Amino acid sequence: MKFSKPYWIGILVVLVAAEVVVFTSKRAPKPIKVGVLHSLTGNMATSERPMVDALQFAFDEINAAGGLLGRPVQPVVADCRSDADFCAREAERLISEEHVSALFGCWTSACRKAVKPVVERYHHLLFYPLQYEGMELSPNIVYVGSAPNQQIVPAIRWSLDNLGKTYYLVGSDYVFPRTANLIIKDLILSQGGKILGERYLPLGSNDVAPVIDDLVKLHPAVVLNTINGDSNEAFFKAFHQAGLSARTMPVFSFSLAEAGFSRLPDIAGHYAAWSYFQSLPNEVNQAFVTAFKQRYGADRTIGDPMESSYAAVQLWKQAVLSAHSDKADVVNNAVSWQSLRSPNGIVVVGANTRHTWKTARIGRVRADGQFDIVWESSRLIAPEPFPGYRTREQWARMLKREGQP
Repeated sequence: MKFSKPYWIGILVVLVAAEVVVFTSKRAPKPIKVGVLHSLTGNMATSERPMVDALQFAFDEINAAGGLLGRPVQPVVADCRSDADFCAREAERLISEEHVSALFGCWTSACRKAVKPVVERYHHLLFYPLQYEGMELSPNIVYVGSAPNQQIVPAIRWSLDNLGKTYYLVGSDYVFPRTANLIIKDLILSQGGKILGERYLPLGSNDVAPVIDDLVKLHPAVVLNTINGDSNEAFFKAFHQAGLSARTMPVFSFSLAEAGFSRLPDIAGHYAAWSYFQSLPNEVNQAFVTAFKQRYGADRTIGDPMESSYAAVQLWKQAVLSAHSDKADVVNNAVSWQSLRSPNGIVVVGANTRHTWKTARIGRVRADGQFDIVWESSRLIAPEPFPGYRTREQWARMLKREGQP
């Protein structure tokens, strides 16, 4: 039987196409998708855009070293638009449609609380990088930021010993500031300190005049600041325009890191409590800072939430390698008790709490927005999501009485 020339050409085309498919599949294995949940627009964008850079930096490091399980890592970035409910919908989309292996993100506790039922319903995995108010445990979240006993508690104790006994509390009006201030008031009042005033600003609000009027009139020794997002810029500008200064009334911040301070006027002498500061002198951190600046520019700064995001990716990577799988439920089982030497120092995931053991630090901000570290814990602090001076049940009753979720 003879075949025509077009027949043989067709066979040849099919064979070449098959060879291309085989060759392509060998050269381009299916990527491991991961979801990034951060606000690129809205009130929280200024704080959260740098987090995306820190995550991308970590993923690029993994890919430069050959990827994971022989596959590249592909981040899928979702803009949360500074809207917690929208972020929860994006989390569900990333899980159900993009089929991501894990989620990295959220800044505010309102965002985390909105995403929490989504990852629990899908038996998925979220790495949350922010210090927060505690009062939560989830089998599907790894809390990489500091718990209250790793940030709030040591900061208030140090402040009472070193800065004064009279305090004014200002924060954004949502769950973290209000719950954090319950802990703060407990500590201050138990040590003989006084709370002279307490106000909350709607997220994104620049109406700081009532707060400034209070400060001028009451003149507390210390202002405790749990404001989030762009409202910090309005607050600090008005603070200094009113003739107030760090020398006579330092502001102690719990949600403002290097990148935020670098945009503010007359900042030298104020304080912040974090686990990580860019100025840490250890070799791992110096190499991290150098590489990050080479990638993103010499003027870029790195704060605790960014470093925690970077560490979260490293913990996830180790869990994937330990599990020999990128499936969310399998990796979730492998993540407990992962540990690493991060730019911050040793970080360990506690199996019982899924929070990390961390070093606590207090920094005094310099004119350039970097920090001189004035105190640090002598050892890693085990996380206590529910501060131990009340039982978990007592905290639940108190939060319900205060109208907190």
